[in-house]
Amino acid sequence: MSEDSEKEDYSDRTISDDDESDEDTLIKFLDEDIHHCALLTADALGDPFFPRTTQILLEYQLGRWVPRLRKPRDLYGVSSSGPLSPTRWPYHCEVIDEKVKHIDWTPLFPEPVYVPTGLEIEPAYSNTSEDTVVYLAEDAYKEPCFVYSRVGGNRTPLKQPADNCDNTLMFEARFESGNLQKVVKVAEYEYQLTVRPDLFTNKHTQWYYFQVTNTRADTAYRFTIVNFTKPASLYNRGMRPLFYSEKEAQLHRVGWRRIGEQIKYYKSQQGRDGRQLFSLTWTFQFPHSQDTCYFAHCYPYTYSNLQDYLSAIHSDPVRSKFCKIRVLCPTLARNMVYVLTITTPWKNADGRRRKAVILTARVHPGETNSSWMMKGFLDYLLGDSRDAQLLRDTFVFKVVPMLNPDGVIVGNYRCSLSGRDLNRNYTSVLKESFPSVWYTRNMIHRLMEKREVILYCDLHGHSRKENIFMYGCDGSYRSKTKSLYLQQRIFPLMLSKNCPDKFSFPACKFNVQKSKEGTGRVVMWKMGIRNSFTMEATFCGSTLGNKRGTHFNTRDLESIGYHFCDSLLDYCDPDRSKYYQCLKELEEMEKHMSLEKTVDDSDTSVIEIAVDLESSSRGSDSSESNDCQTYLVQLTSQVTNKKKHLKTKKERNAAIASHQNATKEVCGEDNEKQILGETSSDMTARTTKKAPNCLLKTYLRINPAACPNLQSPQKSWRELRNPPFVTQRTIATNASEWFQSVSHRSLESLSPLKDPKKNKKHPSCWATKTKDVESFKSKSETTPATPETDSETINSNSLGTEESKQHSSQKVTPHAPKQKREKRQQSIGELNLRLKFYKNK
Repeated sequence: MSEDSEKEDYSDRTISDDDESDEDTLIKFLDEDIHHCALLTADALGDPFFPRTTQILLEYQLGRWVPRLRKPRDLYGVSSSGPLSPTRWPYHCEVIDEKVKHIDWTPLFPEPVYVPTGLEIEPAYSNTSEDTVVYLAEDAYKEPCFVYSRVGGNRTPLKQPADNCDNTLMFEARFESGNLQKVVKVAEYEYQLTVRPDLFTNKHTQWYYFQVTNTRADTAYRFTIVNFTKPASLYNRGMRPLFYSEKEAQLHRVGWRRIGEQIKYYKSQQGRDGRQLFSLTWTFQFPHSQDTCYFAHCYPYTYSNLQDYLSAIHSDPVRSKFCKIRVLCPTLARNMVYVLTITTPWKNADGRRRKAVILTARVHPGETNSSWMMKGFLDYLLGDSRDAQLLRDTFVFKVVPMLNPDGVIVGNYRCSLSGRDLNRNYTSVLKESFPSVWYTRNMIHRLMEKREVILYCDLHGHSRKENIFMYGCDGSYRSKTKSLYLQQRIFPLMLSKNCPDKFSFPACKFNVQKSKEGTGRVVMWKMGIRNSFTMEATFCGSTLGNKRGTHFNTRDLESIGYHFCDSLLDYCDPDRSKYYQCLKELEEMEKHMSLEKTVDDSDTSVIEIAVDLESSSRGSDSSESNDCQTYLVQLTSQVTNKKKHLKTKKERNAAIASHQNATKEVCGEDNEKQILGETSSDMTARTTKKAPNCLLKTYLRINPAACPNLQSPQKSWRELRNPPFVTQRTIATNASEWFQSVSHRSLESLSPLKDPKKNKKHPSCWATKTKDVESFKSKSETTPATPETDSETINSNSLGTEESKQHSSQKVTPHAPKQKREKRQQSIGELNLRLKFYKNK
């Protein structure tokens, strides 16, 4: 570290009065008797020159100066004698002197979501160059990247907003976490707003938080934000904007509340870069005139709010005993990333065997609901309840309440001042660019060397889904045992049971996508933390239980922290009854899901799997093949074991294309081989050995007795969608009913030659009918019945000797007359003629 950076480190830290007096004493002593001091230190330290340092103090005792080491500072910027380090901004950011503060308040009744009436309008603003620009923030584009930071930001005089009319609203967003770039007055009471993208990027326009003054009561104003980039939004599901009135807070102690009518989220014009933009519009009447009001996307929670909260903990003589606040690292702008260590101080070696729990939050600065969940967690864990005491006695908690303070300060939605998403860079080695996630990963790595980490959870907010849910990591059957695969789902299931009206277990997902490999959840899981989660809280509300159709308020979000602690106690309870109960429920869920996946997967039919099994390299048992019921029962189990996972859309399209190609080959190439001299029996054996195609389906309709172990091709896997479970009865059908349903079908319905007039145009084809039928009979009578290969096995089962044919026919249809058998043989001969017709045509 350079000397300049060391000086900046000390300038950020608060120095106590005792420290200043010690330094003054040292300077005075050096001025008065520097030679004597050098001799003393030379004798004491063995060095001829007195070192220039602030860590050695000299005390005057018994007529002499005695050097001693300075006591350790209040570590890393957390001082007991004053506030925490001041907030630092990029140097070009304009910041107002006024400090924005809001009261904590919870609505007495749940706030319902907005129900569309169908009368909402979609304002379209084509050209606003002639309209009045009320507010414009140009300071964000002065630099292409982060350069350096200052306390208080830009020190030049601030540009005041325009004030051209008494009825014009005044806007402001140059305060902590504020976000608003431009406001255009398009009508007397209508304003077009543009939110600022994340600093040093051109995207991520979701978070807004701004101030409005010069209001007029009982007047309907319309506000439209025109540069959102997400096509889907919770505003389409009834989410309302948040509103705060300072007069309401002073007069009635009312804080943030949901407001707005005629709310509409819709597709608008394209941006300058060609991307599609989306707009949010709403109308509202201010409750007071000449009021100072605020609008926000979610309940704000600033970096200053966190510092005030940590200062209160540090100054509390009780909580400060078991909650130690340190600075994990400085950010790019030299704001401090704090880490809290919460545990009961141990007096013996038993404390070193405590397991660790890690929680982080606010890696995305616009997801303020994660900070409210973190606050609820800390309030409960630092409380005086018996459960909180038990948690502190059992675990060591490492908590990073705000991973991205720079983004929080400047009002970003997703990125840090590096212009990158920190939650995609946990694998990065660029410590200077992503210090908070680099030091967090390093801290967890060192912690895992000392003790076991049983759970890691990163708190987030979600902009498109309701409720609260978790993302876990995949412990699939291919790489893990079944018990471990299900154990990763036990904690989310417990949390859903403890919080049924807010937390949704069906919304949880447990997979690892390639685009998420740089997230904290996946990186910690790969480091060895089995229970590694991302907990997502909606910006809107719940669809469950008593909370259905209402917004979440700050108390609801804080309650998740309590339920998290309660679920942690259930998960680690020595009485494992709840644990095994959840494990049993997960096993039942997994069975149902496996059956549903098997039923829903319609890419492979039963006949396709049967043909594939018959054409495999293993030998077939003739008795097994002739027994239709037994064969299909075994086939059912093989289908269930084979199809465990759904295919992707790309794989399904490829399967369909391959089936179509197989059909074309059978109707084209196979017909050519037949005309060139292939016998009917060879053609039948080869067709049965191939994958299912139009020839096999036609042949089975005519002669089902030839393949008694195969189901009718009309009974496809797609027909099994409706039954909830796959059973023997739904797959296996009675052989006699199956035969009777297809034996009387006419060949005319299977051939394109349905018009008798067209048959006269092909006398050459029909002239060889008798000859082909006789050759087919003679071939089938002389075919040996001893199978040596798979094709010969199928051939012997389908077109064997007269004796085997009669045996198969009697097994399927015990009372089939001889006339019907001759009719089937005649139909097969007609099939050969149809093949020749296809080729000639």
